[in-house]
Amino acid sequence: MNTTIVLDFLRNIAANNDRTWFQNHRDEYLEAKNEFENFVEKAIRRIARFDDSIAHITVKDTVYRFYRDTRFSPDKAPYKRHLGAYIAAHGKKAFHGGYYIHMEPGNCMLACGCYYLPTNILTACRNEIMANTEEWLKCVENKKFESTFRKGEGCGFGLEKLKTCPAGFPRDFEYLDYLRMKDYCCWRNIDDHFLGKEDALDKMAEIFMTAKPMLDFVNAVIDDYE
Repeated sequence: MNTTIVLDFLRNIAANNDRTWFQNHRDEYLEAKNEFENFVEKAIRRIARFDDSIAHITVKDTVYRFYRDTRFSPDKAPYKRHLGAYIAAHGKKAFHGGYYIHMEPGNCMLACGCYYLPTNILTACRNEIMANTEEWLKCVENKKFESTFRKGEGCGFGLEKLKTCPAGFPRDFEYLDYLRMKDYCCWRNIDDHFLGKEDALDKMAEIFMTAKPMLDFVNAVIDDYE
């Protein structure tokens, strides 16, 4: 991917987020969109080599609209300031987790997992962690996972957590932090030009493969509800 084309457009739209400017620079948008979507198509094929559940996915299934829904937002800017694609076997709107690619100047990121899970599925995931703690720890406390998603700046595991133990679960559980999680999503920020490098697909795949055991563990629970 020519990341310079994509990033330059995103910087420009952030500084000129209005319909008139966008219409006058629509060719720049289409060029950036094409660069990003061509990469996503290659990413799908690369991910399918270790996760064949997403082999049927098309680019159209993964990319998000660039136009913002401003109806209930105080920010009335009509366009997003990033490009994103969510490569998930059951589609973008399903609870079943997948792989996310995010391009935004100064905030490019790769993420994997599930978020905004409803209470009943979260409860089932927590029960599964308690019932199969050893298996869960192998997924999220191995050296590779910890060095990729849990050590240093620009990475993380879990977007939101409860302040206390969830209702109905034992407060003395040794690994309570995993029960307090409200999502099972890990992420890592990447250099703005990471996805434009010659080895980008393999480096991306390495990050996603590190997260896949955690993803498989949680998806096995979620799939009972979809």
